[in-house]
Amino acid sequence: MPWPAALLPLAADVPDAPASVKEAQESVTEAASFIEQNWATWLSIGLRILLIVVIAAVIRSAVRKALTKLITRMNTSAEAVEGTALGGLLVNAERRRQRSEAIGSVLRSVASFLILGTAALMVLAALKIDLAPLLASAGVAGVAIGFGARNLVTDFLSGVFMIMEDQYGVGDKIDAGVASGEVIEVGLRVTKLRGDNGEIWYVRNGEIKRIGNLSQGWATAGVDVQVKPSENLSRIREVVKEVAEAMAKESPWDERLWGPVEVLGLDEVLLASMTVKVSAKTMPGQQFAVERELRWRIKEAFDAAGIRIIGGLPAADEDEEAAADPSASVAAPSALANPTSPQSLATAPIPPPAGPRITK
Repeated sequence: MPWPAALLPLAADVPDAPASVKEAQESVTEAASFIEQNWATWLSIGLRILLIVVIAAVIRSAVRKALTKLITRMNTSAEAVEGTALGGLLVNAERRRQRSEAIGSVLRSVASFLILGTAALMVLAALKIDLAPLLASAGVAGVAIGFGARNLVTDFLSGVFMIMEDQYGVGDKIDAGVASGEVIEVGLRVTKLRGDNGEIWYVRNGEIKRIGNLSQGWATAGVDVQVKPSENLSRIREVVKEVAEAMAKESPWDERLWGPVEVLGLDEVLLASMTVKVSAKTMPGQQFAVERELRWRIKEAFDAAGIRIIGGLPAADEDEEAAADPSASVAAPSALANPTSPQSLATAPIPPPAGPRITK
């Protein structure tokens, strides 16, 4: 079948075979020459990048292993003091483990970021990329992010230092100023507290200006006993010591009392009463229970010993002394009882006039 004339290729459109082959040979020659001239540079750059990556990976692995080993050693020391008096005085072993794990996680993340970031910059420098615009852009972006998220950065840094300094932990009862309660979760940005009424407080770490930890170390139980001024102070001291010795030998008070119950002396002396101060060092968080038990036992011991406490039932002799005076019900004499006194005359009504009345 013959082709139409419009579809037949023109002579000018047919490529020159020898010219095309020559151009291809020249292109291949130029490419080979370019590769021959630059292969050494490329190999050097590649080896440099590979060396940077390998060294960064080795340093990162070594640092992470060292941090993990340090955390494991801290946990081992925490287990060694667990259950001893030193462990109870300083900090709970479980809290120490949680704190060490949190610190280790933060340190590992920071180390990885610094090492990998430095390696990335070195790789870009090896590729002959100008880092000045990149660093300038990163600086501007960092300033903008710092202004926009300064509260977030403040919360994060405050949380890191709180964890590293072990200011408080899960299970501690703290007073953070803006809220108080038991710590149920410690984060790098927010601390979660449960209040006395069961409410949950979310406190940003950057807003905490002061912290009062009521669970670390030891606590003090203080009891004020008000008695009559006529009571014998030596007898009061003996009774309180007997109560303290008996309480220190019974469970669970033998574990909650970390020191002897001491009679500090007279805290206040008044005409109708005097206050005896009693104090004891207790397990943290158990001071209120110890105070209630001490009040209970001291009240029973004082009743048995006949020592009168202010606010209690009066004794029999006190009823006789406090009997009502018969003359107290008699009113004081009044000047109005005498009709001739100036006070009585002043209260008498004015008599009407004696003469005739003039009316209009």
